[in-house]
Amino acid sequence: MRRVSTPNDRVVVVGAGTTPLVAELILAGYHLVDAVDVSPLAVDRLTAQLGDQAERVTVRCADVRTSTFAEQVDVWHDRAVFHFFTAAADRAMYAARAADAVRPGGHLVIGAFASNGPTECSGLPVARQDVNSLTRTFDGFDLVESFDRVHVTPWGAEQHFVHAVFRRAAASRATKRRT
Repeated sequence: MRRVSTPNDRVVVVGAGTTPLVAELILAGYHLVDAVDVSPLAVDRLTAQLGDQAERVTVRCADVRTSTFAEQVDVWHDRAVFHFFTAAADRAMYAARAADAVRPGGHLVIGAFASNGPTECSGLPVARQDVNSLTRTFDGFDLVESFDRVHVTPWGAEQHFVHAVFRRAAASRATKRRT
């Protein structure tokens, strides 16, 4: 994510939970960070982990499909939320919210279970993705790069992820179709 942002950029970390990313961003000098998670427990844990640094982050318990932000963001980062939206309508809501939130020229960074990844996580079904499905879903964004990565869980299981970095087009294709 730091390849497409600077410490002066407004960043949203989706599914912030207890990820070390938020603390790493603060340590790197980022000061416009929103951390969003649907779990009150995860939000409480993140706030506790950040300690005194928590005041430097806007931490919210919210459903990202319906969240709004005071200003458009430069980077939307999601490393494991999108694949939990198994219904096409939920994925469309998520994509619309991202398109509304990310400023033109801003970036969307998505990590999701790959087509050869797990079929469920934490007992919940997931919708596995590939670069083509992500590109179709985020049609107001242009693909910058993608790569696959294997994540090894604390209990030693391998989880295959696809990561994609998109740049929001100057005017989304959805907007162009409506005009």
